Parts: sequence; C-alpha cells; structure tokens
Amino acid sequence: MEKLNIDCFILIFNELQADKKSLYSCLLVNKEWYHLVVPILWGNYPYFNCEKSKEKYSNIILSCLPTSSKQLLFDNNIKLSSAILSNTLTFNYVSFCKFHRTGIIDNIIKVVFKENLSIVDYSKKRNLLEQEIYKLFISQCEGIKELDWRTSQPLPSFPGAITFFSQLYSLYIDLYYVDSHNLYQMAQICKDLNALYVRNFIQDIPGLISLINAQRNLKIISFDFNIKKGTCEGLSEALARKGCTINELSLFGSVGIIPHSFLTSLINLKDLTIYYDCENYGGIKEFQKCLANSEFPNLQFLEIDDGSLCFKELAMLIEKTKGNITYISVYMSNRSADNTGMLLKAISNHCPNIENLTTYIGSDDLIYVKSLLMDCNNLMSLCLNSFNENNDMGDELLNILIRFSPKYLTDITISGNLEYSISAFINFFESYRERKPLCFYINDNGEHITTGHVDVVNKYYGERIITSSNLLVYDHFNFAYN
Repeated sequence: MEKLNIDCFILIFNELQADKKSLYSCLLVNKEWYHLVVPILWGNYPYFNCEKSKEKYSNIILSCLPTSSKQLLFDNNIKLSSAILSNTLTFNYVSFCKFHRTGIIDNIIKVVFKENLSIVDYSKKRNLLEQEIYKLFISQCEGIKELDWRTSQPLPSFPGAITFFSQLYSLYIDLYYVDSHNLYQMAQICKDLNALYVRNFIQDIPGLISLINAQRNLKIISFDFNIKKGTCEGLSEALARKGCTINELSLFGSVGIIPHSFLTSLINLKDLTIYYDCENYGGIKEFQKCLANSEFPNLQFLEIDDGSLCFKELAMLIEKTKGNITYISVYMSNRSADNTGMLLKAISNHCPNIENLTTYIGSDDLIYVKSLLMDCNNLMSLCLNSFNENNDMGDELLNILIRFSPKYLTDITISGNLEYSISAFINFFESYRERKPLCFYINDNGEHITTGHVDVVNKYYGERIITSSNLLVYDHFNFAYN
C-alpha cells in the first residue's frame, strides 16, 4: 500500500481540529503523526476541563520562558516550580499558538501566585511576570490572527512585535487599559485589520484614530461607549473615511455621544446593530435625521435596541434597500410610539427574504400584519409586541396567523395586554397540525392567560404540535408570578 505524503496527513488532521479526542488518539499512532498533530493542537485556543489541565498548560508555557526571563523573575523573588526550571521540552510549544487571549495570561499568573494577593509587592510582581509572558508570546509566535488587548503592557514595543502583529485580522481593545501611545505604535505595524472591537470608549483618542486611519480594509466595527455626555467628532470622521469598506457596525451606549453623520458614508453596510440608552432628546433627533438620510442598499441584518421614536426613519431606511434583509429586531423601552404600521408596511414591501422579525404593532396595524405574512414567505420567527390598549385584538391576530402564516413560520411570540378566547387558542394550534412543531410564547404578565389556556397548550404539546412554550405546566408557575 502506497503511503500518503505529509501534506495529505496535515490536511486530514486539520479537518479534525474540532474533534480533540480523535486528534489525541492520533498522537499515539507513531512518532511522525505525533510531530504533525502537536502543532495543530497547540494552534487552537485551549480548553481546560479541570484545574489540573489548566496548571499543566500554564507550566508548559512557563517552561518556554528564556533563561534570562527566568533569572529576572528569580531575582525579583517570583518563584517558579522546580519542574518548570528544569523542564526540557520536545517542542517550542509557544511558537505554534495562533491565538492570544488575556484570559490565558491571567490563568498562568494565577498558577504562579496561587491567587495569593497578600504577598509583598504583589502588583509589581504580577506586572513583571505578565510582561515576561507577553514578551515570550510576541517574540515566538508568527501569524497571529486575533488579539484580545486588555493590558497596560506596551505590546507594540516588545521584540518581535512587527512579525507578531503584522498579520492581525481581528483586534479587541479595552481602553481602560490601553493608552493612546500604544495605539499609535500599533497603527505603524497593523494595517490589515478586518475587525475592530473597542470597549470603554470615553473620549476621542488620537492613537485610536490613527489606528483606524491606517487600516486598508476594515469591515467590522464595534464600539462600547462608557460615557453619558460628550461628542466624539474625531471618531465619527474616522469612521466616515472608512465608509466604503465597513459592512458591519455595532454601537453600544448613550445616544448622542458620537455624531451620526458618518452613517451616510457607509454605503456598503450589511449589518447594523445599535443598543442605545435614549436619555438625550437632542441626540435622539440627530440620530433620527441621520438614519433617515442614510442609504444601505445591501443591508441584511438590522437590530435596534431602544430605538425610541424611530419607526418612521427605520421604514425610510428599509425602503431604500435591495430586498436582502433577513433579520430585523426593534426593541423599545417606552410603551407608545407612532408609525409602527409604516415600518410593517415597509418590511412587507421591501423584505421578501426576511426570516426573523421582532417589532411592534398598534391597534390599527393588523392589516399590515396580514400583508407581512402574505408577502414574506421565508419568515421563520416572528415576535410581535403590542401597544394596543384595546385588549380584544388577540383573537383577530390569531385568526390572521391561522389564515396567512407562511409554511416556515414555526416560532411565534406575542407580547402585550391582549385577551384570547380558548376557542381561538384551539383553532390556532389546530392549524399547525399538518406543519412542523411550533414554538409559541405569550408574554402578558399573567393578566389574561388562564389555566384553561395553559391546559390547551399542554394538550397540543402532548400531541407534539407544540415543541416549546412558556405556558407549559412546568413553566406556568414562573410565568404567572414572575
């Protein structure tokens, strides 16, 4: 039998990356397989199923430290175990790593200090050990694709930083730790980021603006603003300059922190997620205006959390898309809004491929729900939150769902102060008898759902017409009293 060449084995082993058990078995076949599998195992993010495996992994990393680092730690009274100091390794395991997470460094430090925070000069010693571990990774690893940057260590100035960071694809930055100078240094090295995630943004930072400006193909941007007031004009302008490449944007924090004028520059946006605390009325009006003036023809994913008073603007935005939207979720904290029907109409007319929808309905919107169900044949999940004060709309809504629901719609949630007759419940579930099992949720704070409704749900659950519901017997106590 002809032997496979090494390249074939490597391809096969790489296909087994998610199957750690099989890869570990391959280690035991022969010496050749062992040398091929070890780099693949170490190239994946480690999974620790117990403290012993975490400690073993940490000790191997520490054993890779150069003699100079071990001596520096010894001179500063940082004690490593005798096994680490005397260990002779078969491989330079650190060089195989293709990941970099702050949690890994933290675990190694905990192994050394055993979580003893009372030792003399703990902070100084921890900082020194952290420095030497980062230096080890940066000097030994090549082709790192992802970096979790949550340390004050000057990573871009460490030996090997140019090689280590030059191929970086995804970067997570916590500005609680990282300063402007380090970001500016990173901008000189890292120019091909695909994704940038920034947390604890409190003001315009020149180094961060330089990093954004340096990128040639930045596609994914996420910002978590940790301030209530202020304007980040520099950030807005930097994002506008990347308008042709950005196709995924996420913003978290208070509305009005960043001028939204940059939104009109994002002509290739496909994914928009905004989670805002809408306390600033002026910020809301500015956001509405920019949203209405924006055009995202290729939009596929839209999620607005607490998008207060912007149903009209969202409808205008959707009307300018090319029909590729598959997901829309709108959540609000206030209990009244206009133009909910306008949004439903826009979705019905311009989102033929939508699969998942969460939105609101008013007392006059059932006609738009009917159109939505008739026009959006790929709809699989529907969540309707009712603003209706006239609570007798429940039966009519269920009847519309019976008559017009597309065949793939098997996940339905209805929230609001609506009443439902027992017969309407029975008719609704009967309509799903020849369809796939239904996930069905009713959220009304227990005001109108009776034990009779619960009995109906449990009957159809027993007949496997319903696959899950918050009205099942084992959930009803929590439903009624929480």
